[in-house]
Amino acid sequence: MTDTTKLILLVEDDPDHEALTIRALKKSNMANDVRVARDGEEAINLLIGPDAIKPQVILLDLKLPKLDGLEVLKRIRENDTTRTLPVVVLTSSDEERDVVRSYQLGVNSYIRKPVNFNDFAEATRQLGMYWLVLNECPPA
Repeated sequence: MTDTTKLILLVEDDPDHEALTIRALKKSNMANDVRVARDGEEAINLLIGPDAIKPQVILLDLKLPKLDGLEVLKRIRENDTTRTLPVVVLTSSDEERDVVRSYQLGVNSYIRKPVNFNDFAEATRQLGMYWLVLNECPPA
């Protein structure tokens, strides 16, 4: 597993949401190195495989093609090399069952994407500050 300091894995299939997230991270000076997976299978392949990456945090949408976000989260938590990686669900879903199931599967945080860009940018800034600056991840 390649250990890349301060790498963010953004798992997002919507190009507009991807662009907004990256823009919000840049606005907060937290763009770091962002890798993007556009579906659940791509995310799993990036995390579990011969050239696996070890992001500082995974920003995971729930509504994804191929494998949905909950299945991605389940597989991350079932794998010995990825189970301790911080996963933040960043989604537009306001379904209570998605929140409950995410926590049952071991998500570290669940954030609903604010509709307003300034609110989204502020939420992303706070998210980045915590997970990339303040939080200390376990050693590999």
